[in-house]
Amino acid sequence: MVDRSSPPTRPPLSAASVTLRLAGIAVVVAAVAGAFAYVNGTLDPQRLTPKKLVNVLETNNGVHPGFRRNHAKGVCVIGHFESSGEARSYSTAQVFNEARTPVVGRLALPPGNPYAPDSAIPIRSMALRFTQANGQQWRTGMNSMPVFPVGTPEAFYQLQQASSPLPSTGKPDPAAVPAFFGSHPEAAPFLAWVKTAKPSASYVTQTYNSVNAFYLVNAAGQKQAVRWNMVPVVQDAPGAAAPEGSDFLEKDLVQRIAAGPLRWQLMITLADPGDPVNDASKPWPEGRKVLNAGTLVLESVQPQLSGECRDINYDPLVLPSGIEGSDDPLLAARSAAYATSYLRRTSEVSQLPAAKQEAQQ
Repeated sequence: MVDRSSPPTRPPLSAASVTLRLAGIAVVVAAVAGAFAYVNGTLDPQRLTPKKLVNVLETNNGVHPGFRRNHAKGVCVIGHFESSGEARSYSTAQVFNEARTPVVGRLALPPGNPYAPDSAIPIRSMALRFTQANGQQWRTGMNSMPVFPVGTPEAFYQLQQASSPLPSTGKPDPAAVPAFFGSHPEAAPFLAWVKTAKPSASYVTQTYNSVNAFYLVNAAGQKQAVRWNMVPVVQDAPGAAAPEGSDFLEKDLVQRIAAGPLRWQLMITLADPGDPVNDASKPWPEGRKVLNAGTLVLESVQPQLSGECRDINYDPLVLPSGIEGSDDPLLAARSAAYATSYLRRTSEVSQLPAAKQEAQQ
């Protein structure tokens, strides 16, 4: 994978610090990945429905009418994508074959609390909708973490249950999340990342990862498994600390974009035979071929409650001809849960007082 430089060396965390960090990160990841259930709404025999999974997000994060149940705090961005042509032989999608494709996106924090401080968690997210000239759309939700903690919806739901507050105390059991990870060795790559991750000072300098695998499909019907990254053109100095305050990310974004368009390179990593395409908890080995498919250019910012991104469901399975989803169960799960969250929040938008809407702008 590209852009995987080692973080600056820092003192190791104590056992207590690691335990606390794992407990906190569990809720964060719940928001990042969304809740999980198959598109048909069930995971037999447990009957794990989208409603049940979105409910546990609300239990863990609180209910904030009119806001997304995950990635609740964010900002709309408007721009376009400039294709380099490098992906044309792998995919018939117009986004890779036309010079320019308009984009409506959203930069956000993972938690379900729209008032959470920006420094509370180390994860940032980028969601994009590419609208092709033929009317087809490509929607993608990416995160700054390199892998998911687990590979199945069932395991992820168990993680959310471990993060839920106990009726007796109103707080999660501090031993539950560490116990969960102790029984799930597949989480090792994610936990290794958590131990070194820290909040970035800017949305603009962050790399965003698809994490899930997809397929590019060419004119001959040949399929190539891929994952992708949005790699920033601008990089801050190593070890740059997040500023003080609770809302520095949006302020930084507005300031930077006022000085000129912001750019990321779309780097598409091609899987080798045998690389896992149905398990987002497993990283791919280094050394895979990488295409520079083009440049994302962001030109303006809009408030999330009145901007173009407000009513977009960034379902990762809304794909144009030439891109297909893999059989990763988390992809179908995200799609179903996003739909449930979308229906809830769009029915609540009118409940937001004007003053609260202005405060979010």
